[in-house]
Amino acid sequence: MYRCMGWTDFEVLDTGEGEKLERWGRYLLRRPDPQVIWPRQDEALWERADACYHRSARGGGAWSFARALPERWTLAYGDLRFYVRPTGFKHTGLFPEQAANWDWMAERVGRRLRHGRPVRVLNLFAYTGGATLACAGAGASVCHVDAAKGMVQWARENYALSGLPEGRVRWIVDDALKFVQREIRRGSRYEGILMDPPSYGRGPGGEVWKLEDRVFSLADACAQALSDEPLFFLLNSYTTGLQPAVLQNLLRIAVQGRHGGRAEAEELVLPVRAGGTLPCGASGRWTAEAE
Repeated sequence: MYRCMGWTDFEVLDTGEGEKLERWGRYLLRRPDPQVIWPRQDEALWERADACYHRSARGGGAWSFARALPERWTLAYGDLRFYVRPTGFKHTGLFPEQAANWDWMAERVGRRLRHGRPVRVLNLFAYTGGATLACAGAGASVCHVDAAKGMVQWARENYALSGLPEGRVRWIVDDALKFVQREIRRGSRYEGILMDPPSYGRGPGGEVWKLEDRVFSLADACAQALSDEPLFFLLNSYTTGLQPAVLQNLLRIAVQGRHGGRAEAEELVLPVRAGGTLPCGASGRWTAEAE
């Protein structure tokens, strides 16, 4: 399992009965999680929640607040800083479990740079920029791509909040696959690529698509955008049906088959203060043999 133990501003306090109770800085949030099918361990903790997200039978949901919260507040992970806030889709603008992958990528970027070789990273479905900040903070040049203009702006604000150097990131609002296809035609190549696609999406005509139907073609196109000296490829999935072995096979065929190296995949988890771990999707990782 991939897990990160480096958070101080965030922790999962307890889980149970379809919910998770988390500390985001000074504030405690209750959020639904369909994989949590076991009893709670510390009932008294749950009464201290500052806000709770309630799902609607018609889809979506809404927050209820036990007390007023700021519009947004700041979390730190090492030298990185992030704005977080409760959004209408139950999220906060940050996926803390991904810090395990931030550390993994940053370590590889730093090692390559110490050998005097530049690193260009392509971050697709880049959201609010956790991986972008981690790679740029380690010294890489990053191309940050997301189709949502508001998410790219949020990522830029996180970058400025972290005090990272200007000029290391290109901020792109675009469709991930179309952008990669253009980069291939232009001859642009990257030493590191990461994909964090949603389980469901909509095409330009409003058509619904499922990740299971598109993930291999996305990974295969991205593998063509790796340079002649590739460093890593990361594929994340929060889709329940895509087990780690599925991600490993995708990377083995799409990336390892073209560039050699080694593909692996594991479940992402977060430690829980009350005991156990919280499952948080899966990550497939490919690395070049030389690394």
